[in-house]
Amino acid sequence: MFLADVIGTVVTPAQHPHLENMRQLLLRPVGPDGKPTGKVRVGLVPPGGCGAGEGDRVIVMDEGNGGRQVTGIPNAPIKTIVMGVVDTIEFGPGVIAYSHDKSDGVTE
Repeated sequence: MFLADVIGTVVTPAQHPHLENMRQLLLRPVGPDGKPTGKVRVGLVPPGGCGAGEGDRVIVMDEGNGGRQVTGIPNAPIKTIVMGVVDTIEFGPGVIAYSHDKSDGVTE
């Protein structure tokens, strides 16, 4: 699993039938400090999944079998799936690295 910032939405006029009704988000992997850590990729949000959108920080599963288990589609061509929107990342008492309501690097 990894953290990512949602930087956009992907719209495809044609896609695999198993991916119908799944939103596709453009994800930039980041570390807990918010710095980019990897290549931008596309992640799926299954029907009934989290309400993630552009500007959100999310937790992402990047493993095909787990993605298929989450969606309940055994043969789906799924690898990267958005599991939820991150509310807060804490490193220790009083050190909040990220808060959905505040900017990165917030210390309380």
